[in-house]
Amino acid sequence: MTHNIPKPAPASRLRVGLSVALATLCGCAVALQSRINGQLGSDLGDGFVAALISFGSGLIVISLVLLVSRPGRRGVTTVIDAIRRREIPWWHTAGGVAGGLFVLSQGLVVGLLGIALFTVAAVAGQTISGMVIDSRGIGTVAPKAITVTRIVGATLALISVVIAVLPQISDQANVWVIIFPFGVGLLLGWQQAVNGQIKSLAGSATTATFFNFVGGTIVLAVFAAINLLLAGLPHGFPSNPVLYLGGIIGVLFIAGFAAVIPIIGVLLQSLAAVSGQLLMALVLDFVAPTNTAGVAVLTIAGTVLTLIAVVIASIRSRTAIRVRRTER
Repeated sequence: MTHNIPKPAPASRLRVGLSVALATLCGCAVALQSRINGQLGSDLGDGFVAALISFGSGLIVISLVLLVSRPGRRGVTTVIDAIRRREIPWWHTAGGVAGGLFVLSQGLVVGLLGIALFTVAAVAGQTISGMVIDSRGIGTVAPKAITVTRIVGATLALISVVIAVLPQISDQANVWVIIFPFGVGLLLGWQQAVNGQIKSLAGSATTATFFNFVGGTIVLAVFAAINLLLAGLPHGFPSNPVLYLGGIIGVLFIAGFAAVIPIIGVLLQSLAAVSGQLLMALVLDFVAPTNTAGVAVLTIAGTVLTLIAVVIASIRSRTAIRVRRTER
């Protein structure tokens, strides 16, 4: 049995353009959150606790929003009823687990792999999963055609990211660790897809964001508890209030992503988000650099190419690769 969700009308070019712009802004917020969470984890000396603080504070914020949002509360009831009637699987509400693992992987893997290879691996996984999910659909979210322009845009985006981070890649990087961020990248595409599914079902991005933060906070609380038992408490909490804004920023971009997924699909959302991440990373390197090496020309070129890739992927094309969707 499938929950009866009205099928949206084909989006106009203006609506698609605005959705891509919103996804790009949300990608900028992801990069900003990564910088904040990375600094918090460094100051705490504990990536597990830093990730839990980010997601836990986000859960508090979105819970307060839910209290004053009647559509959000109604959406929660709708989703729970649909799960009880087995109209949707319960795991459609667990997208936040992927987000939690991504935040955690930043603190655990970047130090071993380097931010450059970490970014390439995560983007590759996210792009591949976005293309697969778009071609087949998920739940009641209909598949979107994988057109020539989307394939060209995705391929150019991957090449652009490699170009952008090439100056940062170290010869001493532990390449075997690349499996972790690549796997997390695959899960990020799934996360955005199920969050979009919940948003469509509930009719509220607030509802989708709430379930996202519940799932992520639970899994991170388990990891943090185990780490505290093994390693003890962090050596101290930083006094800079900016370092505790990661959760609020996360609420904003998770809600934004959930809102645009039903309109532009997972692949285009992923590409727009990646371009936003690179763009904000470039801005941060100019205004608040973490090293004295400056910004490489290749990094600027790769960022510009990624923006071009998003434009190409946004172009409507009548030439599509048809993929038969397996009915469950």
